[in-house]
Parts: sequence; structure tokens; C-alpha cells
Amino acid sequence: MLRKTHRGIGRPPYESVALVLQGGGALGAYQAGVFQALHEAGIEPDWLAGISIGAINAAIIAGNPPEQRVEALSSFWHRVTAPFGGAAGGIWEKTPDFPAHGTDWRRWVNAAHATAALLQGAPGFFSPRMPPPYLQPPGSTEATSYYDTSALKATLEAHIDFARINAGPTRLSLGTVNVRSGNFVYFDSTSDVIRPEHVMASGALPPGFPAVEIDGEHYWDGGLVSNTPLHWVTQALPARDTLTFQVDLWSARGEVPRDLPEVAMRQKEIQYSSRTRMNTDQFEHLQRLRAALRTLLGKVPAELLETEEGRMLSAAATEKVYRIVHLIYRSRHYECDSKDYEFSRRSMREHWQAGHQDAVRTLRDPAALQRPSTARCVETFDVARSRSA
Repeated sequence: MLRKTHRGIGRPPYESVALVLQGGGALGAYQAGVFQALHEAGIEPDWLAGISIGAINAAIIAGNPPEQRVEALSSFWHRVTAPFGGAAGGIWEKTPDFPAHGTDWRRWVNAAHATAALLQGAPGFFSPRMPPPYLQPPGSTEATSYYDTSALKATLEAHIDFARINAGPTRLSLGTVNVRSGNFVYFDSTSDVIRPEHVMASGALPPGFPAVEIDGEHYWDGGLVSNTPLHWVTQALPARDTLTFQVDLWSARGEVPRDLPEVAMRQKEIQYSSRTRMNTDQFEHLQRLRAALRTLLGKVPAELLETEEGRMLSAAATEKVYRIVHLIYRSRHYECDSKDYEFSRRSMREHWQAGHQDAVRTLRDPAALQRPSTARCVETFDVARSRSA
């Protein structure tokens, strides 16, 4: 039996509540809708981990008091999706909805907006370089990307209180890639002083956006290595009972493409979904092995536990439990491979509404937040998957 409402649920019985946000550009409004539903339920995460647009959303949430977070997210998304100039840019804002025209009409309109973003950029976010990068001197920042993201710094500073992030109490983790080493690097508020540059680095996807220099090193979008920061949360020490809301903007599952645009979209979905479910299944298997090890060590003589090997095995054992709640954006039929840079106001609202609706449906299901048994250690929940089973 479902709950009548998702509101007022309050904090579930876990030591930590984490919100993990994938990258996906313009699709990130879906994550804002999810957070709105969590906020309405009285569930405020104490750990936010994000990559790319997920890092921006995470920083906005962590950098505002709870009562202002939804408003700050809304302000940001309205800022970067303000109607573009020109006939193509504002067409959907000025044209009424014509459902009779069906999928083909909406696909054309979305393509027009995506083209406007390519040609004009997104306000308060990025703008095309003039002159273009191939006319810039080699070695300069301007020669390494098609777009200038300097406007994003001012937008972030207007929506995020970085002093609040660095003072706590909400932990913030941002995934990046070191350009020279190629290694995944997380900037974490528990060990680093987070600045706008750290947020921008997490979303610096080449060759569109330039690398961001931080303390002498250059960083790109963490999605180049993995678009999902779940591993950073689940492998954290010391281990804690954790409820994680994993919000993905790309679905690993999909249909066989029928044409080249659908091929391009399906390629992106597979590439950027980062095999979330496979990684979750592997983590679940590992945690059950650790739980079994804990049970076995309870039968081992105390003198053996005091050996170097015994202490090593004891450190690997666990009795902590993890609940991973999946919320995954499912593309509409008219969306194509440009959906992650289609910054129209109409699409933003639809993505936000989709995230809110999916989260409400999830929170209304009493099974969603149930604490796993110590024996099972890890359990996952996806309301869409559970209802189709």
C-alpha cells in the first residue's frame, strides 16, 4: 500500500543521507526536481557528490541554507535557460503547444534550441569564442576550447555561499580528472577549501570547455573517467549506515536505434550512464562478502584476531548497511543526442517536473527507504523497475 503523500517523511534511520548526481548538461534540471521532492519530504542530505552539471547542482544545494535551496536551484536554472535571441532561439517560448503535430514537430523545435545553444551559448554559463580557438595562439587557454565559461564563475558566486560549504555541515564532493596524469581526482569539503574553480573544473568537458587551473594543475570534467560519483560515497571510511539517492541523467537501458540521430543518442546514454547498475551490483556483492567475513571472524579465536592478518581482515569486515535509491531520467520520444545542450526554458521545466514526479512516486512507496537487514547489507530500489517486474 502506497503512502498518500511524500511530504513530511522526515529523516530516515541512517547515519548518513547522500545525494549523488551524475553529469548531463541541460538534463540537470531533472536533479533539481528530485531535490525539491526530497526537500518537501523533509529529507535533507548531509553529503552531496556530483560530477559536471551534478557538481553545480550539488554545490548550489550545499551552499545554501535548507529553506533557500529550492529557490536557489530555480534561480540558477532560469538564469541559464533564459530565452535565446533570434528567430530560432526563442521559437518555443513564443509558439503554443501543438500536440497534433506530434513528435516530429517537437523534435524540430528542440533541435532549433540546441542549434541556438551551439551558436550563441547559454546565458550566464558559456559563450562561443571570438575569434574561434583555431585562430588563437597555441598554448593559450583560448586555443583549447570552443566556448568561454568565464561567465559561469559569476553565476556560481551569485547562487552559492562558498563560506557555508567550507564551514559545513553538509559535505560536498566534486569529481574531476587531472589533465596531465589522467587520474580521477575528487575535491572534497572535508579536506579542500572549495572555490568556484573546483565546481567549474568538474564541468569542464573538452573540447567544448577549457580546463580549469587549480593550484598549478589543470582539471577537466570527471565524466571523462566516470560520470557517476557513487563509488566515492560507498567506499568512504569510516563506513556508516548510508541511504544514497543516485540520480542519473542517462539510462543504460534503451531501444535499438532506428536512424543516425538515435544512434548518437544511444551512444551517449551508454557512455555516460557509467554502468551504474553494474557498479551497484558489484558493490552489493562486495558488501555481502564483508558481512560474511564479519560473521566468520566472530568464530575465530581472539589470539588469531590480534595477528597482522587478523587485524587486516577485521578492518575489511563490516556490519554497516547501505540503501541505494535509483532515480533515472528516461528520455522522451522527441529527444535526441542534443538533449544535453538543449537549454530551452520549456525543456528545463519539463525535466524539472519529471524529476519531481519520479521522486514523489519513489518516496510514496514504503519499500523505498526501508533499512536493509544486517545480513543483506546492501539493497537497491528503483520504483520504475520494481513496478515493471
